[in-house]
Amino acid sequence: MRAGDRVGPFELVLGPELVRHFAKATLDTSQQFRNGRLVPPSLVATQVYRAQFAAIMELVPEEVFSAARSGVHGQHDLLLHRPITSDENLHIFVETHSARPSGDNLRVTLHHSILDDRDELVAEQWWTTVLLGTTAISTGPDLPDYSFPAEGGVITAVEDVISIDDVMARRYAEVSGDYNDHHFSVEGARRSGFEAPFLHGLCTMALCTRAVTKTVAEGDPRRVRRVAVRFVAPAFLGHDLKVQIFDRNDGGFAFEASCGEHTVIKNGFVELRP
Repeated sequence: MRAGDRVGPFELVLGPELVRHFAKATLDTSQQFRNGRLVPPSLVATQVYRAQFAAIMELVPEEVFSAARSGVHGQHDLLLHRPITSDENLHIFVETHSARPSGDNLRVTLHHSILDDRDELVAEQWWTTVLLGTTAISTGPDLPDYSFPAEGGVITAVEDVISIDDVMARRYAEVSGDYNDHHFSVEGARRSGFEAPFLHGLCTMALCTRAVTKTVAEGDPRRVRRVAVRFVAPAFLGHDLKVQIFDRNDGGFAFEASCGEHTVIKNGFVELRP
């Protein structure tokens, strides 16, 4: 595996109906999305799964991939160079950013470059997959460190609390195409090592992005320039997701999300445009 190896292009289709369905699935009532033109920041992450899956199968050596028991989404970092509209023709190139052995596992980060029909860069994503039970030689640069001590920050808004249920999971599956059984049945969740069905990780990220937009961006999703999260546990259906937001005093905002007694997202980071 070598940093810089690249595959693509993959077509990225974002239409007005998809925008409206995504807003409904994530309980986002922003007027900006009602006509389906402005693309919610987190929708871009949802729609690159096919490119991610195809790329990881090609860029990770077969002997490394086949030795893994399974893979989980470990981190996600989304950078929007400008707001995106649903009438644009976009395409994606994916390259190996880095690989890091981590105990008995391997953290593989793929870098997605999203370009418009003028080949201008409109967005980038760094998708980190933890391949369980396999390893490889370390390669590529380190990822940004968004860690932040919550006790040292000032909560800038009342924490946002969002109820999550199976209706949300099904609506999100309709948008993302991810119908994995562990989101819908106890049996499926237990096969994945959990006791109950849980929400999609990128849906949890979208709910956090909505909470931050509402509380510190004056409800304007066009101001969101960057969103990054580290997934540490799933958000179980039938519980509340609590999002706490902190001022980093460096121009950005930190956030953490919890579900019941468990933290589900750590080292959340949002950068806003003026």
